[in-house]
Amino acid sequence: MKPAARKKARTLALQALYSYLMSGNEMRQVELAMATSNDMSQVDMEYFQAILHGVDADPEAIDAAYKPYLGRLPEELDPIEKSIMRLATFELIERIDTPFKVVINEAIELAKTFGAEESHKFINGALDKAVKTLRKDERR
Repeated sequence: MKPAARKKARTLALQALYSYLMSGNEMRQVELAMATSNDMSQVDMEYFQAILHGVDADPEAIDAAYKPYLGRLPEELDPIEKSIMRLATFELIERIDTPFKVVINEAIELAKTFGAEESHKFINGALDKAVKTLRKDERR
């Protein structure tokens, strides 16, 4: 799959994760709404669905995986930061086919696009610390 299709999958997955947090709707409803309101022809649908269903399967475990690297509680994150951290942490844990540098870079870009002014720095710092544990076997 082309990198651009994965990038689009991450962008839409972030929007879906944010919608899920804000609406309280079931993930399947959010996924359907995203799929019907966007052109999905250039999206890596398998990756998009893997992120959504992977995060939805156990969001507490994902939050626990990144929590030690935050410097604050996951509950204190704004919904965009929390969604980015969940997305990136899921990728770091479950999608070892994606190099950790790509995961971190994509998370930073999402934070620059959707997050608060300085959130990309926070995301970068937290993920840079997390990767040392979550991807300890991957060479830097």
